Amino acid sequence: MNVALKAALTRTALEEGFAKIGICRPGDVPEIASRLETFVASGRHGQMGWMAERMHWRGNPAALWPEARSVIMLAELYTPAHDPLDILDQPDRAAISVYAQNRDYHDIVKKRLKRVGRWLLEQTPDAAIKVFVDTAPVMEKPLAEAAGLGWQGKHTNLLSRDLGSWFFLGAIFTTVELPTDEREQENCGSCRACLDICPTGAFPAPYQLDARRCISYLTIEHHGPVDEELRPLMGNRIYGCDDCLAICPWNKFAQKATETRYAARPELVSPKLEELVKLDDAAFRALFSGSPVKRIGRNRFVRNVLYAIGNSNDWRLRHSAMNLLDDPDPTVSDAARWAVAQLDNTGNQR
Repeated sequence: MNVALKAALTRTALEEGFAKIGICRPGDVPEIASRLETFVASGRHGQMGWMAERMHWRGNPAALWPEARSVIMLAELYTPAHDPLDILDQPDRAAISVYAQNRDYHDIVKKRLKRVGRWLLEQTPDAAIKVFVDTAPVMEKPLAEAAGLGWQGKHTNLLSRDLGSWFFLGAIFTTVELPTDEREQENCGSCRACLDICPTGAFPAPYQLDARRCISYLTIEHHGPVDEELRPLMGNRIYGCDDCLAICPWNKFAQKATETRYAARPELVSPKLEELVKLDDAAFRALFSGSPVKRIGRNRFVRNVLYAIGNSNDWRLRHSAMNLLDDPDPTVSDAARWAVAQLDNTGNQR
């Protein structure tokens, strides 16, 4: 059953730059519907209403495109050249998630997927494909686990024996029936490093995430002010959080990323909070042109920077926060007031 085609497809995908490929059936993940329903019913999705609105498709990949016979899952490496945890010891600097320190992976991965998909169509002219990279109701991680790329660790992210933590996922749904790969088994054992390092306690239990307490969710998806209880726990993380990924012992097997467009831009590895907080909309868009950071907009970004300033214990940054007390955006002005109050409290304790 298309064994030779699968072997050639694998070679083509690796030649295109993907690090790993696996294949499963759309119906190979029956468990995700109940898991997703439980997640949404408990409110752990926070403001991500699209998870509830498109739950039927997200919980059943076969319903997304009933004609699909195979799901080709591909891994794209973005392994950092530096330790993402180092920046946390520099409170006057901003921590930006590794994946967002250069070009937006959506564009890069999607173009690569389309090239692989076109190759498959050339071999099977009567077939059809659809490609997905985070922009449709597709549960990539369970599908990738079913396709043998890795397993969902206790932090709910995908891990791999030979790739570690640092890889993106892309999917090609196709009407071609290809041989499938063996499902990967969980290999976390008794380790709980990812659970213990989480600053906000976003994991109610192993393999469970409460997005409402996750710093990645709070800095990227959450609109409006963040609960004051959580702000001090965010530290200097202003876009995403890599803690649970970076601490994973499986990263000792991580391969080096070959795509230079993921290599961190020097100015985004440890930018100064006092410079980022001054950005107006035009300057923000210019600095983050082509970056996934751009999608959260200047106001949410500066809100995050102000929380980091409030957590810095650096009195020198107080003036930067003071300048935004009357910002037109109420969430920004609220964050500025909070930052000033935090620094005033720090100063009074000296």
